[in-house]
Amino acid sequence: MVDSNHYDTLKVRPSASQAEIKQSYRRLVKLFHPDSNQKTADNEQIIRINAAYEVLGDNQKRLNYDQHLRDIAEKILGDRQQRTASAQKRHQATRRTGKDADEQVEEWLRLVYQPVNRLLYRILNSLEEQMDELAADPFDDVLLDEFQEYLQTCRQDLKQAQTTFRSLPNPPSLARTAAHLYYSLNQVADGLDELGYFPLSYDERYLHTGQELFRIATRLHCEAQASVT
Repeated sequence: MVDSNHYDTLKVRPSASQAEIKQSYRRLVKLFHPDSNQKTADNEQIIRINAAYEVLGDNQKRLNYDQHLRDIAEKILGDRQQRTASAQKRHQATRRTGKDADEQVEEWLRLVYQPVNRLLYRILNSLEEQMDELAADPFDDVLLDEFQEYLQTCRQDLKQAQTTFRSLPNPPSLARTAAHLYYSLNQVADGLDELGYFPLSYDERYLHTGQELFRIATRLHCEAQASVT
C-alpha cells in the first residue's frame, strides 16, 4: 500500500488484535528506549513507535487510519490499472502480424521472465542453508545479525524482481506464467515479513510460517517454469 505505515512501525499485521498491538508496542519501546537498552537506543524510532501506538491503540483512530490506508491502496491500484491498460494498448498497437507476437514473447522472456526467474531462484534456494546456520543457536547475537543481513539482501533482490516484473506487460500467451511469478513473489514477500519478526520476539512460529510461505513460493515458481517449457 505505502512504503511504511503504523502497522509496519509496530511490527504487527493489520489484522492484529489490540492486545497484540499493545504487546508489540511495549516490546519495541523496551528495545529502543535509552533507559532500558543503550545498545539499541534510538530516539527517532521511539518517536515513530509512540506516534503509531497513539493511532493504533485507540479503536476509533485505528478505524479512521485503516480507511485512510484503503483509500490510498484503491488510488494506487486505480492508477496502476490505468497505466497498465495504456501500456497494453500501446503495445498491442504494434502487434500486426504473427511475427510481432513472437517478438513480444521473446522480449518479455528476455527482459522480464529470465531476470525475475534468476532472482527468485537465488532467494528461494538460499533459505535452507541460512536456517541451518541459525539453528546452531537461534539466540546468538552474531547469528541473528547475519540472519538479518541475509533477510535484507533477500528484500533487495525481491524489490528488484518486483520492479522488473512490472516493467513490461506480459504477452497474453504467457498469462499463466506471469500469474505464477506474481503469486510466487507475493509469497516470498510475506515469508520475509514473517522471518523478520523472529529477531524481535524469538518466537519460532515466525520461522515456521516463513519457511512454509517459501515452500508455497517455490511450488509456484516451479509451475511458472513448467508453463514456459
